Amino acid sequence: MSGAPERWDGLTETLLIVAARRAHLVETIRPALDRVQWVVCDRFADSTLAYQGYGKDVSLETLAALHRLIAGDFAPDLTLILDLPVEDGFNRIQKRPGGKNRFERMDRAFHERVRGGFLDVAAREPRRCVVIDARQEPAVVAAEIMRTIDTHLRSKSGHPADV
Repeated sequence: MSGAPERWDGLTETLLIVAARRAHLVETIRPALDRVQWVVCDRFADSTLAYQGYGKDVSLETLAALHRLIAGDFAPDLTLILDLPVEDGFNRIQKRPGGKNRFERMDRAFHERVRGGFLDVAAREPRRCVVIDARQEPAVVAAEIMRTIDTHLRSKSGHPADV
């Protein structure tokens, strides 16, 4: 999302994100699942909980109600949370070419709340969520992601994943 960090209040931002998520569910995710295809999504309801709930103080009950409205009881089978201390994240952003997006321009306290939100979600749902230390080298992180997916799919099917 572009624009100034204060462009929208938390609830307005949430409603925009939830509307886009509903369209993504209807137009992309559900049709792919109906075709028995894998779906990898880089942001879903946990991101909204972390960013708008923990980060911007939108009520977690409101967020849960909105998710039920647009998705019913739909939830990912597996969520990978790539965890990185806020300072490390800021350092990576500084090294990237191009400007910062709206969220990246938000203050350290916001990012600490967001990180805490993701870790809280993972602690509350350990069967679905796996936290991966993103401070490691990219190849190590990628290997850990693949191992996690393989283990998760093997536990569901009894066979190794072909990933």
